[in-house]
Amino acid sequence: MTIRNWIRFFVMTLLVGGVTTGVVGITVRWDELTTQLAGEDTVELISVVVWMIGVGMTFSVLSQMGYFAYLTIHQFGLGIFRSLKLWNRVQLVITAFVLFDLVYFRFDAFADEGDSLLPYFSLAVFLLVVGIIVALLKSKQAGNKALFPSTLFFMVVVTTLEWLPVLRSNENYWLITIMFTLIATNAYQMLALPKYNKRSQKDREERLARKAAREKEATAK
Repeated sequence: MTIRNWIRFFVMTLLVGGVTTGVVGITVRWDELTTQLAGEDTVELISVVVWMIGVGMTFSVLSQMGYFAYLTIHQFGLGIFRSLKLWNRVQLVITAFVLFDLVYFRFDAFADEGDSLLPYFSLAVFLLVVGIIVALLKSKQAGNKALFPSTLFFMVVVTTLEWLPVLRSNENYWLITIMFTLIATNAYQMLALPKYNKRSQKDREERLARKAAREKEATAK
């Protein structure tokens, strides 16, 4: 990817994170914010919204770090296991363990005595469903079913790792807001990267064509 397209990719992911956090944050806190608006506390309302967008952009940077780290890990995995099929199976096993941990450890850390385990499945199930949808879209986009396990791994495992700072607090508002932010930014990166790679390839070809034309013109003189 060229520097120009990497900057575009970075900025768009930043905007996706900021807008998602702003929209979800406003939706989740709608009652509280409308109360502030009714009290004509407009400055505080705007500051809250701007702050939420800033938080979303911060987590979008974390999301981008996670994505490029995963691309490196993916190459290591292929090198270690010497087979895409075997590496895909390993990724699916790790994904299953992470989903189990997402349920069990949250229950163990935050459940009161007598609480049911079932409510703690909701986040894991939602993340799995979204991961499957993005993995199906990625496989269809690339025309390669072998990309399904790695995309699912990224959407579940990497998203969970990026989500850890909020998972430890167990505050519903931030759990929901940052979950949607990370899902949106990670899904965007996974599905949009090929477009930026194609743009970069086209830019290189155009640059080489211009260089060849200049050299031909210089030779002709």
